[in-house]
Amino acid sequence: MSRRAYLYFLITFLLGIVVGGVGAYSYGWYTGQWRRKSSRHNIVDYLQRKLELSASQTQQLRQIVSEMQTKMREVQKQVEPQFQAVREEARDRTKAILNPQQTEKFNEMVKHWDEWRKKHPPPPPH
Repeated sequence: MSRRAYLYFLITFLLGIVVGGVGAYSYGWYTGQWRRKSSRHNIVDYLQRKLELSASQTQQLRQIVSEMQTKMREVQKQVEPQFQAVREEARDRTKAILNPQQTEKFNEMVKHWDEWRKKHPPPPPH
């Protein structure tokens, strides 16, 4: 192979790595997989470093943050029916402007969105 062919191969390979990395990062960020797992630990670690907390203070802070997140999840559960009502209203209004074929496609999309929402609940509050 000529040098030019090796160069094209190398460029293609490197572009594949870059595009794959950006895609993986975007997916992780969009789905919340990275944000969701460590939000509580990030704030505790940040405050521990910045405020120079003792081990006892850090443990107490972890408990405070954990309790706060539990309470905020309860609030989310209480307001979820209101969010669902708004979604249903928007869906009904959207269906009103669609023709029968579009409505059928829209219903499939809604079904997919609802399934995705069940599998990917909102991240816990920070």
